[in-house]
Amino acid sequence: MRVLIVCCGYVGFPPGVALVQQGHEVFGLRRTNSANAKMEAAGIKPLNADITRLPELQQLSPEFEWVINLVSSSKGGIEEYREVYLHGMSNLIQWLEPAPLKKFVYTSSTSVYGQTDGSVVRETSPTDPVNETAQVLVETEKLLMENAPPRRPNFPALILRVAGIYGPERGYWLRNYLQGEARIQGHGERILNMIHPDDLVGIILSARQAGVPGEIYNVVDNEPGTQLDLFRWLAETLGRPMPPLDSEPADARRKRALTNKKVSNCKLKAALRYAFKYPTYREGFIAELRRART
Repeated sequence: MRVLIVCCGYVGFPPGVALVQQGHEVFGLRRTNSANAKMEAAGIKPLNADITRLPELQQLSPEFEWVINLVSSSKGGIEEYREVYLHGMSNLIQWLEPAPLKKFVYTSSTSVYGQTDGSVVRETSPTDPVNETAQVLVETEKLLMENAPPRRPNFPALILRVAGIYGPERGYWLRNYLQGEARIQGHGERILNMIHPDDLVGIILSARQAGVPGEIYNVVDNEPGTQLDLFRWLAETLGRPMPPLDSEPADARRKRALTNKKVSNCKLKAALRYAFKYPTYREGFIAELRRART
């Protein structure tokens, strides 16, 4: 099969390698040619185009059976989000219209859930975030679902809402704790939803095979935990002190639109039958601590 990975970088490169090893013809799309040599060495055929510019896409053949859209904004502001996610998705849909698609997998974010009450959220829960960039992600999901089954049977798209990624070169909470920069916000009751990149890659591959077009799946490990739980575990495991309390006022945290919810992965496990390599942050953090020591 001909597979296209849009934004073949930190998350996209590993599934690309796995698909090459399975015998597929894999193409990696990036804005620049900076990673072309790396992709070629792994058997991935590089393509260079900016998805925010439809004429650049139209210079490439859209003949792909599988497309995995892992687009990232590089932590840009609201305008970059609109260009990369919303405008970029619109361009991809238009460009791929004649493609013989069998599956289009898009990675969104659990930030589309704006809940602040610590409640359990599922794929059917309201998506009404206060944060502007998260609102753009909601718009992008809506655009994609308007073009997915049952409205457009020939565009078999599905959505993976991905929690916070931690792991090699990633992981805000672990990195800050090890560097002595961590702070407990409020009373530490805020819930953290996370996923290790190894599991994210496995889930992307599972969704490509077993994901149902038109469906949405939360991508998060089995045990969302509070900040306090996480830091207590790190302190006990490493024999280090707990971080100090954050002196930032509660109203300032509210202005930054911090959410507080438990994201459920029940649908993912039931539908995709995925077995987590790192079921909780504890197994994942132990793996990362061991990696750091080698």
